[in-house]
Amino acid sequence: MRSFTINQNDGGQRLDKFITKTVRGLPVSLMYKYIRTKRIKVNGKRAEQKQMLEAGDLVEMYIPDEFFAAETDSSEFRRASVKLPVLYEDENILLCDKRPGLLAHTGDQDESGSGDASERETLLFQVQAYLVQRGEYDPAKEHSFAPALCNRIDRNTGGIVIAAKTAEALREMNEQIREGNVHKSYLCAVHGKMEKKEDILRGHLFKNTKTKTVTVTDHPTRGSKEIVTGYRVLSYSLREDLSLLEVQLYTGRTHQIRAHMASIGHPLLGEGKYGINRDDRIRGYKYQALYSYAVRFTFPDGPLAYLNNHTYRAPLDNIRFLSLFGEKDAIAALLKK
Repeated sequence: MRSFTINQNDGGQRLDKFITKTVRGLPVSLMYKYIRTKRIKVNGKRAEQKQMLEAGDLVEMYIPDEFFAAETDSSEFRRASVKLPVLYEDENILLCDKRPGLLAHTGDQDESGSGDASERETLLFQVQAYLVQRGEYDPAKEHSFAPALCNRIDRNTGGIVIAAKTAEALREMNEQIREGNVHKSYLCAVHGKMEKKEDILRGHLFKNTKTKTVTVTDHPTRGSKEIVTGYRVLSYSLREDLSLLEVQLYTGRTHQIRAHMASIGHPLLGEGKYGINRDDRIRGYKYQALYSYAVRFTFPDGPLAYLNNHTYRAPLDNIRFLSLFGEKDAIAALLKK
């Protein structure tokens, strides 16, 4: 028999969700059987699979030890060399500036040429190691929670990623993202001179899971989803024949900016999926010139309401392609307009 006292990060979730995270070797069908036959109890009483757990509850599991994984070892986190550019941090979240080329987590190995990467070679590992080394996360004391990323960006896109330190912050941030209260701004360099100084583009995006690419059309197709992309031109380089854009996403779809810009004849500098340009490689741009440089929160209430109307930005010095458009101070001034 194993027993678990529910802590703050375990509370607020259903019993079956807690069990699947805590006892990963237990088949789902067997878990439901054990709940039904009272081999899994809460506070010494018969439990229901959808029962919500609260901090302080005692979950007892009268099941074979073979289903339990070995205790998590934090030594790998402690030995890690952590290089995590933190833009903002409090007791609930942290904002970090992911460099282009770094995987957010192993589940993002879908980019062409990404190759295999271990868990240690991800932003998520860096975040968790950072918190372990600061004494804010102890895997051995957590039953079902680990610090997690709230948003994801492509491996070769740089910029701001939000990480949650607590289960409550993770649930709240994910809900606010779904509600459209987290507003991300991007900078990108595209080929050619834009026809309009600013515009809101509309289209329909279809994702091909086999080729791991998307297609954008003007009209809906079977399985497609509507996309809305806003942009304004900050600068144009006649020498490079490139436009610098600030982009706002009104919908968040896979490769939306990259595919949408390519669909109107302005693929990103360095784009390898939707507008291959050999001259880009000669100039040293093997990957898309795209950066998630700012995030703004509009949280009217809730546990993260203190972030309301706050905007956080990545340093422009970290964005390599800006050098093609002159002095960064001048670009910074344009961004304030």
